[in-house]
Amino acid sequence: MELSIEIKNLLEELKKLRRDLHKIPELGLEEEKTSQYIKTYLQQLDIKYEENVLETGIIAYFQGKDPKKTYCFRADIDALGMQEQNQLEYQSLHTGKMHACGHDGHTAILLGLAKTLVENKEKLKDNIVLLFQPAEEGPGGALPILEGGFLKKYGVEEIYGLHLFPGLQEGQLGLRPGAMMSQNGEFDIFIKGQSAHGAMPHVGVDSIVVSSEMVLGMQTIISRNINPIEPAVITIGRAEAGEKRNIIAEEAVLEGTIRTFSQETYDLIKKRMMDFKKGLEINYGCQIDMIIRDMYPAVYNDPHLTETFIEAQEKCGIDDIEIIDPIMLAEDFSFYQREIPGLFFFLGTKNQEKGFTYPLHNGKFNFDEKVLGYGLQVYVNLLKYRGALQ
Repeated sequence: MELSIEIKNLLEELKKLRRDLHKIPELGLEEEKTSQYIKTYLQQLDIKYEENVLETGIIAYFQGKDPKKTYCFRADIDALGMQEQNQLEYQSLHTGKMHACGHDGHTAILLGLAKTLVENKEKLKDNIVLLFQPAEEGPGGALPILEGGFLKKYGVEEIYGLHLFPGLQEGQLGLRPGAMMSQNGEFDIFIKGQSAHGAMPHVGVDSIVVSSEMVLGMQTIISRNINPIEPAVITIGRAEAGEKRNIIAEEAVLEGTIRTFSQETYDLIKKRMMDFKKGLEINYGCQIDMIIRDMYPAVYNDPHLTETFIEAQEKCGIDDIEIIDPIMLAEDFSFYQREIPGLFFFLGTKNQEKGFTYPLHNGKFNFDEKVLGYGLQVYVNLLKYRGALQ
């Protein structure tokens, strides 16, 4: 991807922004240092902004000279609760917290866009909103921001977001019209049996056996209740039970996630899980408490915006664009798309030669900061193509 001279000149600053942010990862709704860093940068550029958007979020606003439309660009600013394994000059200073999902990069790109808009304010025709959103990883910041009326307040008509993605080659763009990322839910299952001596299982209720039935049985929901051509996943990511080898376990805990692209399929999975739970209670004489939390809807890219976005990039010389298959990851950007036409895309970071191959949510995830210039270039291309930036 070829960068404009203006963006080439910003690369070192983008790198510094990202590395500064990488040092101070914070969990959702705790992004105090991150928020202050963003505000300080905006203040230095004399940019108007609204703070305390869902506690730590920030909205920067740019008034166009002859506005016909208001565009919003969103970056998530939170990090993950995991230990960084990279040995870097700019590695995390916060024990047990890391920017392992690229949100430091997303934020740096949006700050770079802020500077670009300031430097080209005489050429800005339409209104631009930059949304620095907290808590994407959890508990979810998009829905409360929508419900708080923040985007309605600024009259946002279209919204865009990106995600750095090691599943694509460095600089490659990946997107698709319609459903691109899955709807998701999460569940907790608490099984209460009855403890007994391991040599006398008949006088107890073995919660480990019940949990095993639950794990295997839920997979038959996917294989026997869901249309085989309909993507759906139930994953148990955590199981805990038992005290000692010779004691029938009285309690067991299962935690997992549901992923699909269809609301109808999602509702069917939840119903069958509850049916299965009731059956096990009858069969084993145990008590099972199941809590299912609906998380994020599917990311659905507006077909017209997708077509226009691709046209904009191709006209500016970017042809490494892949129409990807739907992916089972989830994103709370999807809440915005339920209210406003929106587009979400991936920006590849994979570079085999430099060793940037680790997946998201891995303690060794990293990328070459030149991709930040690519992300900024894509946004600028879009604004110019749409006539918002002349």
